[in-house]
Amino acid sequence: MISDSLRWRLSESVKPQVSGHVTRIVGLRVEVDGVRAAVGDALRIFRAGGVLDAEVVAVEGSSLACMPLGDLTGVRFGDRVEPAGGPLQVTVGPGLLGRVLDGLGRPIDGKPIEGEWEQVGVDGTPPHPLRRELVDRQLSLGVRALDTMVPCGRGQRLGIFAGSGVGKSSLLSMVARGTNAAVSVLALVGERGREVNEFISHDLGPEGLARSVVVVATSDEPAMVRIRAAFTATRIAEWFRDQGNDVVLMMDSITRFAMAQREVGLSAGEPPATRGYPPSVFSLLPKLLERAGAGEVGSITGLYTVLVDGDDMNEPIADTTRSILDGHVVLSRRLATSGHFPSIEVLESVSRVESMITSPEQRVLSREMRRILSAYRDARDLIEIGAYVPGTNQLVDTAMRLRDDIDCFLRQAKDQIVLLDESWRLLGEVLAAPVPVGMELATAAAS
Repeated sequence: MISDSLRWRLSESVKPQVSGHVTRIVGLRVEVDGVRAAVGDALRIFRAGGVLDAEVVAVEGSSLACMPLGDLTGVRFGDRVEPAGGPLQVTVGPGLLGRVLDGLGRPIDGKPIEGEWEQVGVDGTPPHPLRRELVDRQLSLGVRALDTMVPCGRGQRLGIFAGSGVGKSSLLSMVARGTNAAVSVLALVGERGREVNEFISHDLGPEGLARSVVVVATSDEPAMVRIRAAFTATRIAEWFRDQGNDVVLMMDSITRFAMAQREVGLSAGEPPATRGYPPSVFSLLPKLLERAGAGEVGSITGLYTVLVDGDDMNEPIADTTRSILDGHVVLSRRLATSGHFPSIEVLESVSRVESMITSPEQRVLSREMRRILSAYRDARDLIEIGAYVPGTNQLVDTAMRLRDDIDCFLRQAKDQIVLLDESWRLLGEVLAAPVPVGMELATAAAS
């Protein structure tokens, strides 16, 4: 008696193998004829010296436009092409914890994946809008300025916006070590190769790596691999979330993900739109970002860095990403160059779920802090030239006296982790100020 599985394997073995050939290569685009495949399917190009994987990105009649998942060196007209049978899949399972993977989900740390695992596609479905859990509980990130002034909820998606060299990656490393989430998934998309080992060894450390999965696609990788890295990391985070875990997904950076899609879109023949970005970039961003969040069980808290062009917070990728996410943290070059770290511009940063995850007493503290910082900012020019007269404005007087204490509170060493309750307690102590200077002057004059 032949089993069903054996019958299926026999039927597959006698199927005719359909193959096509390369007809054209232009820039990053490889055109193939003679193969039936859908957009997103993988193909194998048999070139001199080995096999090159590619992904179908467009269909034009009988011709398929493909983007390579490796170096095009050695590919030429007429090379044989075979379908891979569907989209590429990635490995998921508990054995991924503590591992470093490439953009396609393959280990690059020289060790096999141990324990139980399974193969899944990278495409996932965002949590159902009516069945997903509410974001109603704060998740500690271990950074005082974030936990009190831009509180992050379990299942929230938060953007970190800054220009180059302002401290986005360093802030993510603090969160990776300081968060109380069970699992961390880090995606380094388009980063410098030099920074990867430094981040893993120095910033993340053995303890942080033990509960993390790191997905890496450096800037020299093909555009499709950089795009894949973002979706691979998201799919791995979804698997851990579906097991009931609270997961923190950190991606550095969304801008380089968008740049990779721009390369693919333009190579596939899309017209350039806003600042050279084709329309597919702006449709792909929500497909990636909406997959994070609270599910029916477990949650994915997403932290996405956005590299703004020329420190312009309203450039297209920053503006689109900010409109999708549940809050944004702005890092200031002015603070970074003055040695203030983390260089969080508190007054420009907002958490859209703050009212749902903090108590009334905590909101009073954070709003008072914002009032004081805003008062000092408005009077800063007068204070610096010595034109401000103490006693003119009570709130400004308080801001001047508390300036050093507030500055110390908002600063934090890169290797320091502060618990959530401790952060709120310290904020309360900073704002428990003595009698304002203006009131003291008035009392002295009356006596």
